[in-house]
Order: sequence, then structure tokens, then C-alpha cells
Amino acid sequence: MTRGGVALALAILLVAACTPAVTEPGGETPAPTSPVTGVVIAVDSAGLADVRSFTLRTSSGFAYEFQVGPLENATEFPLGHLGEHLASSEPVRVWFRDEAGGRVAYRIEDAGD
Repeated sequence: MTRGGVALALAILLVAACTPAVTEPGGETPAPTSPVTGVVIAVDSAGLADVRSFTLRTSSGFAYEFQVGPLENATEFPLGHLGEHLASSEPVRVWFRDEAGGRVAYRIEDAGD
């Protein structure tokens, strides 16, 4: 990635971090099952390597927030790559565990089918 591309990705991450979570379409949000696939619509980050959480919108229109835990595939999918998915709207697949009332991602992959 070029220096300009990195700057653009960082700018997008900063804007996304300030964007409120999107509410789900009317009614109660169904609980997702792992894995879930969708597009990244927000990233809470203090830098490319310090992503704390992100929000994913599924094809059915529901938005789910995920905390980031230790990734089992961190070398194949560095957390900074979420910024590229935010910018491109290319889907990702997320495996997660329910922990203390939140969803904690432990694996993230490109989901371009």
C-alpha cells in the first residue's frame, strides 16, 4: 500500500470510529450465529494495529458490533486490513464467541465469493 493509501485508510478509520452504530431495521435484532458475513460499516481504532471493535452489516440489513479478541489468523488477516474493507465494502466473514454479553471475534477472513 502506498503512503497515500495508508493515509486514506487511516482517515477512513478515524471517521468510522466517530460514526454511531447503525440501528437495525424495525423490530428485534435476531442473534447471529458464528460465523457471520457482511460488510464493515464502522471501526473503532487508535491505529492500524489497535482495533478495538468493528460493526458489520449483513446482507439482511442487520448491524452487529464485535469486540476484537486475539485472532487465530492474525498473520493472514492483520486488523489494519479492516480499514480496507471499510473503504471497499468487500465482505468479511467473522467467527466469534459470546463473552460477558458481547461478541468477541477470534477469526476474520475475506469473504469475497
